[in-house]
Amino acid sequence: MSQSSIRSYSAQARSTDTFGRVLCSARNHHFVADGPVQNGCPGEAVGPGELFLASVAACGVELVQSVAKAQQLAPTSIAVDIEGTMDRSKPVRQDVSVFNAVTLRFRLSGVTQSQADDLITAFKSR
Repeated sequence: MSQSSIRSYSAQARSTDTFGRVLCSARNHHFVADGPVQNGCPGEAVGPGELFLASVAACGVELVQSVAKAQQLAPTSIAVDIEGTMDRSKPVRQDVSVFNAVTLRFRLSGVTQSQADDLITAFKSR
């Protein structure tokens, strides 16, 4: 495998003096995450599930931008709304907590509907 095809990412998280509050780091960026109130956590900062969904949405925007650029298209705006549901009474797996359903909605402007459809199809195939 060529070096250009290998990508490595890392992040760190550590507990704080506040139960359920986590200090997260990626490179030189730091942010706080809170566990949910249902777990006795503060629930004030963005939670792990929201961070996961936001990262998927960010990936969607960036990947569609990259595919558009490769196709010599220039959307003026790309937005992704993402929602996830987790039904603890109907777990998908017994060994880990995962979302039962995740829905992404893309909004693109500055391209035709056909071009937008092609860009989303390319996103889905990655």
